[in-house]
Amino acid sequence: MRLNPIVKKEIRVQARSMRICWEVFAYEAIMAAVFFFAMLIFEQTLSYSQSNIYSSITGLFPVLGMTQLLILGVVIPVWTSTAISGEKERQTFDIMMTTSMSPFSIIMGKAMTAIMQGMFFVVAGMPILALAFVIGGMSWGKLFTYLGVALLVSLFSAGIGIFCSSVCRKSISAVILSYGIYVGFFVLTALPMMLAALLEYTDTGAAAAMPFLLFNPACYLTEFFTWSMTGVSMAHEMITDNKCFAWAGQSAAAVHIVWMLLSTLCLVLFAFFFLLIAKKRISPVSKRKAKKLSQGAKVNG
Repeated sequence: MRLNPIVKKEIRVQARSMRICWEVFAYEAIMAAVFFFAMLIFEQTLSYSQSNIYSSITGLFPVLGMTQLLILGVVIPVWTSTAISGEKERQTFDIMMTTSMSPFSIIMGKAMTAIMQGMFFVVAGMPILALAFVIGGMSWGKLFTYLGVALLVSLFSAGIGIFCSSVCRKSISAVILSYGIYVGFFVLTALPMMLAALLEYTDTGAAAAMPFLLFNPACYLTEFFTWSMTGVSMAHEMITDNKCFAWAGQSAAAVHIVWMLLSTLCLVLFAFFFLLIAKKRISPVSKRKAKKLSQGAKVNG
């Protein structure tokens, strides 16, 4: 399999720079600080007289996991928001477009570079996160599932950042726009359910608003961590309360699996939707215009 040239070039440049080392150092320092702070809280709240003191240390998993995902959600848009706009500012964008790479390959190369950087940080923090599994006794399957969730967060963040970078000419504008889309995504997808609760809609109204939560990353992460820690499905409780879905009679495990699969699919589709728009934004000539130009060339020939 041939590696994307942009990914190959970016990885080679970063491997020769000390910047990535300092970034990993800062990342590990934040994770270690959160770990010791959480352990300090456990020390204040737990006592050795409890029958199973180690089971409470599983609380490290959502704390450290959310810290990692928060860092990815903050850092990856900064990396990707400068992917295209930075090329324009350095006046290398036109040169890049003259290569044999297609616009989609360029967009995917930029996105894959950011995703690989994000997952490198996640893997670098695994020794700290794994303490919750070794000491607390959580299953390793949940750890690998968490890696998939981190990959999804990286893809979604990269899609938004690349889109903003293709729309804006300045990197700072692209960063601000990416965070604005982030906030809008969290708020707008939860707004129908919030209105249903505030205006006391019927169960049918609440059920109609519930599918929007499939696109909400906060609900996705809440469902994942709640199920991993307690075995309770927030989606199952919402569906049971509304009594309008055929899922209402299903088990919590079945609802959780279906909800996570559908939400994952929705977030992936939105990520690729942003990437496709970015590809069209940087395309010098659309397919329709290219077809007309080729037909005109044949007629003139």
